Amino acid sequence: MKKVKIILLSSALAVTSLTLAFKEDLFQVSKNLDVFASLYKEININYVEETNSADLMKHGIDAMLGSLDPYTEYVPESEIEDYKMKYISTQYGGIGAGTLTIDGKLFINEVSDGHPSQKNDIRPGDQIVKINGIDIVGKERSQISQLLRGPKGTPVSLVLLREGAVINKTIVREEIKQPNVPYSGMLNDQIGYIRLDKFLENSGQEVKDALEQINKQKPKGLILDLRNNGGGILQEAVKIVNLFVDKNVMVVTQKGRNPAKSITYKTTANAIAPTLPLVVLINGASASASEIVAGAIQDLERGVVVGQRSYGKGLVQQTFNLPYNSLVKVTVAKYYTPSGRCIQALDYAHKKEDGTAEKFADSTLKAFTTKAGRTVYDGNGVFPDVEVEASKYSPITISLLTKNLFFDYANAFKKSNKTVASAKEFQITDADYSQFIASLKNKDYSYTSRSERLLNELNKEADKENKAAEVKADLEALKAKMSLAKKSDLTVHKAEIKRALETQIISRYFHEKGRIEQSFQYDKEIARAKQLFANQSQMLAILNGDGSYKTIGSPTLKISENNH
Repeated sequence: MKKVKIILLSSALAVTSLTLAFKEDLFQVSKNLDVFASLYKEININYVEETNSADLMKHGIDAMLGSLDPYTEYVPESEIEDYKMKYISTQYGGIGAGTLTIDGKLFINEVSDGHPSQKNDIRPGDQIVKINGIDIVGKERSQISQLLRGPKGTPVSLVLLREGAVINKTIVREEIKQPNVPYSGMLNDQIGYIRLDKFLENSGQEVKDALEQINKQKPKGLILDLRNNGGGILQEAVKIVNLFVDKNVMVVTQKGRNPAKSITYKTTANAIAPTLPLVVLINGASASASEIVAGAIQDLERGVVVGQRSYGKGLVQQTFNLPYNSLVKVTVAKYYTPSGRCIQALDYAHKKEDGTAEKFADSTLKAFTTKAGRTVYDGNGVFPDVEVEASKYSPITISLLTKNLFFDYANAFKKSNKTVASAKEFQITDADYSQFIASLKNKDYSYTSRSERLLNELNKEADKENKAAEVKADLEALKAKMSLAKKSDLTVHKAEIKRALETQIISRYFHEKGRIEQSFQYDKEIARAKQLFANQSQMLAILNGDGSYKTIGSPTLKISENNH
């Protein structure tokens, strides 16, 4: 009886403490709101210059949320539609055309297959001069998007400039759907392929539909490509895992400070491809929902993850309505894969003095165990089972891309060549490449090479140490040699420049689908996946954790293709 009284007394004290803490917290919230409201009022009434009250409030809110993490954000009414396009819906009213600004001029860069722009003979290279009678010079991209978009069935008038001729077009907007799955099909007669670009509404159903079509071809393996997929809706990720994993299996758990935000998500249906050999492709831009799928597939030993370490976003956001049709997106929880790990890579709870967040130290990372007993780690994204070195462009290729110097040549190529070979086989000839090089004459594609950057840093250090005079001659000679070497960069980096140019050209004929298909012939991760499908014993060794596959992504031992 005495023990029961002690327990009851302890419970009562705990409840009292919680109540007092809750009241104290409410008092602090109320106090700070009063201070903020009074400050806001006094600034608006008494500041020496005229103030914009809406801007003041927006800056105040942004600064407050900025002290948390980059995913917690305020969305005013004026930005609601853009927010929905980015995070929720894949549909809008428009003409289905991509634009590009070069030297202050707006050009059509790409038209979407089957959409109003293509139906009305809008072409890449057309310069847009006016939209609905409004001169677009100096307009922001957001303003241009608002002019081009509108309700389905409404007209938009364009004044275009094409090879010096003025062309007037009136186009009726249609509902433009940007699919979550831009491409799916068979890479050959054995391997299926699904590319998932985002996890917005209906993404689970789109992957399911694609998988069902591929299953009809009786594939011997499937590649699910999540590279450059920044994520989206968590529940859609669960649905996609469920396509490969049978029901009542835990896929992800989210845990928040608010108990109501702590939820475990399990598969709810029978899988439609429970035994199909699976490879998931990821890279450094695969984040959030992409990491939920890759992490679950890895932890459950359902497939092999290939590529590079993912971004490391282990946070869950939820949207809440605010007064006057505004929203706030709040990070409400962290998520954990089936092994129990959270792959969040940046520590937003302990920022540096300048406000930046650092990665969790390797010494703080903890080990977890997959279904088959393999060792994986938290705090650093999802490491692939098989790492493939990322493809990187050289500075000259980056310069050609960022300065849009492929654009004019791709348009000229299309004008001179009415048809080309199929997208999967398309390559430009050496003669085509020579023509492209000639087209660069008198165009600025200057850039600073990595070697030049290092040399400049060396020069600065020599100045600091008062040694510039001693090494000046050597540094100048080295600089001259580098300048001479740069002249050959168009030859040295010919292969990668050709690939980038081919991507631009093929989109003129086969649009986004063509770009994707044309890239297959150069794709190192897809090639590695095909090797795995051809070597089932290696796939089993990876999934069983044999030998060097026992540990994935150790903080002290970098994964390499040499080990695997």
